[in-house]
Amino acid sequence: MKVAVIGGTGYGAVELIRLLHNHPVVDLETVVSHSSVGSQLYETYPHLTNVIETPLEVLDIEKLSEKVQVLFFATPSGISKDLVPKFIENEITCIDLSGDFRLKSSETYEKWYHQPAADGKYLEKAVYGLSEINPDEIKNAKLIANPGCYPTATLLALIPALQHGIIQQQSIIIDAKSGVSGAGRGLSLGTHYGEVNENLKAYKLGAHQHIPEIEQTLHQACGYTSNVTFSTHLVPMTRGIMCTIYADLAEKISTKDVVRIYKEFYLDHPFVRIRESGVLPATKEVYGSNFCDIGFHADERTGKLTIVSVIDNLVKGASGQAIQNLNLMNGWDVRTGLLSVPVYP
Repeated sequence: MKVAVIGGTGYGAVELIRLLHNHPVVDLETVVSHSSVGSQLYETYPHLTNVIETPLEVLDIEKLSEKVQVLFFATPSGISKDLVPKFIENEITCIDLSGDFRLKSSETYEKWYHQPAADGKYLEKAVYGLSEINPDEIKNAKLIANPGCYPTATLLALIPALQHGIIQQQSIIIDAKSGVSGAGRGLSLGTHYGEVNENLKAYKLGAHQHIPEIEQTLHQACGYTSNVTFSTHLVPMTRGIMCTIYADLAEKISTKDVVRIYKEFYLDHPFVRIRESGVLPATKEVYGSNFCDIGFHADERTGKLTIVSVIDNLVKGASGQAIQNLNLMNGWDVRTGLLSVPVYP
């Protein structure tokens, strides 16, 4: 299958290119980059020298539509919403890694993203690509809205607890921490070495664009109607997300029983690994992989459940999940091209 990547020089894009290179039934035909047309990909990323010899090309919709079957959009929010419809009308499958098609409400998108929304027709067509939760819808989709990194870690951790009535809806607090690569490759004061090194800071409290994405998906998957408290923090590491989630237990339950419920829920989903009682995951344990590792502590003394969920934000939180969705859409084993062992230490 011939595929292309649009927006080829960001961190998410180069991770997508790395994973596509190792996919046994995919041929990366074209990489499009508006900012670096005419150069080779290895000129931007020297680690690809003698591995991926791909020129960066200008966007030509007609030419691209004739060459490929699937397009990955690794562009900032606000770009794909204008381009995707043109390819969908040419019957090209699109997997969008930005936030442009995740929210079903135009008004909600414009409120949180502070820019015009995509055409409502395509918002309706888009399938939210949370691979383990929406596999049947993904299989028949032509437009995938790939989830955000924070929502992936959060939703995989919360949905089983809510569906099984383990926790009380209105009590959920999400304490989320991300490495610097989550902010992209662009330069900013907030990701400057001197600002990040030996520092830990909260940001976008009550204003993060992933809040409505989390609430929308919890409503669709669990009938969730409350608002979540979602706090994000930047930590001095390159990759990784840890979401530590706190909620009141709906009834008395042991950590061992929570583990059993989650293992049954994710039994047929190889990329979600549930830790045994008393064992909690760390970001280094999923580094460079498509795994989401989840651990628990049900506290009988306080009546609260703590859930710890970790992913690599560039893989399971972006490019790896995009390829997992590609596998689902084509009836391939979801592990195809993705069963790499996490890099450790």
